[in-house]
Amino acid sequence: MVMGDTLLLRVIKGNPKCLNLSSKNLSKISTLIGRLECLTVLQLKNNKIKDLPVELSSLTKLIVLNIGNNLLEEIPESLGHLHSLETLHLFGNRIQKLPNKVLGGLRSLTFLNLNNNGLRTITPSINKLVNLQYLSLDGNSLTSLPSELCAISPLTELHAANNQLTALPLEIGFLVNLTKLYVQKNKIRELPEGIGKLYNLKVIDVAANELRIFPTELNKLPLKELYCEENPLIDHVPIKSVQEEEVLTLKEICARFIMGELKTSLRHDSKYGNKSQSAINSSSCNAHIASDRWSYLRIAIRHYPSVKEMLGQASKCAFCNRSFLNTWLECVTFVDAKKDLKTMNSPGRIPIRALLCSYKCFNTPGHSFYGVAFP
Repeated sequence: MVMGDTLLLRVIKGNPKCLNLSSKNLSKISTLIGRLECLTVLQLKNNKIKDLPVELSSLTKLIVLNIGNNLLEEIPESLGHLHSLETLHLFGNRIQKLPNKVLGGLRSLTFLNLNNNGLRTITPSINKLVNLQYLSLDGNSLTSLPSELCAISPLTELHAANNQLTALPLEIGFLVNLTKLYVQKNKIRELPEGIGKLYNLKVIDVAANELRIFPTELNKLPLKELYCEENPLIDHVPIKSVQEEEVLTLKEICARFIMGELKTSLRHDSKYGNKSQSAINSSSCNAHIASDRWSYLRIAIRHYPSVKEMLGQASKCAFCNRSFLNTWLECVTFVDAKKDLKTMNSPGRIPIRALLCSYKCFNTPGHSFYGVAFP
């Protein structure tokens, strides 16, 4: 059934800003649609549309377009000319890929719904949607998300539930405005440590995945809701184990020494930096003499960018707070999500990863860290 030209001509005379053609059993849209140049909202959901006319590109004032629940197998190129478009619904079609050309033209888009299509991959060009705030990819066949997605800094809500994801991008920490993350019903085995950098994250749903443990800094997030049921999380079942003393590499020893010296230098600066010369007594002169070595170290390291970059990847011991590079003891601590994380729901006690720099720290009494034992 083609939308009657007579009907459309009648609509054109009214010069409407909104047009609702949902659930009309339409298989095609007349080319006359291009004459509705004042249109800002166009509803075409729940039809049998397989393609859209090129003339749709004339709707330069269009802000909202809903083509959900149709028969589209690809996103029409005409959409790439809708530079004012802010909301786009494409759910419930047969779309298998996102064309780079179209994405490049949707520079005003803030809301994109691609639920229940046949997507297997997301093109790296997704980062062209520079103003995107809401992205929903539920119910597709995705096995991964591109790292380029994490360059869309305005993104506040990401939905990728019911796919085949095995991991999230390591760069997810760059989504600094993300408040809600829904990735339930996937095959994710481990969450990236970068999630600990999402300081605006309020809701995270990772239910029905394959998680054993949560990232180290999860307890620093302002979470209000955490859903993690149906995951094989580590149980709090203490058992005896044989401890082997670690043997550090020369690289690790040197890195720990340098980072320790730099940390001491910073403490020294904060202690003596604002004091006048007359205020420094004889007992602190030795500290100032020693600071020459620290100052030299800080200056020297600037000439070795590769070393500086390597040290920038260091972690801190959860017990003694000293920095280390590559050698650590992976532990777990158990927290009550509602009590300790202040979540509104009650997922119970959850395991959070903790990294210790040595068995010396691990064997020191008075902490709540446990070694991790996998069956």
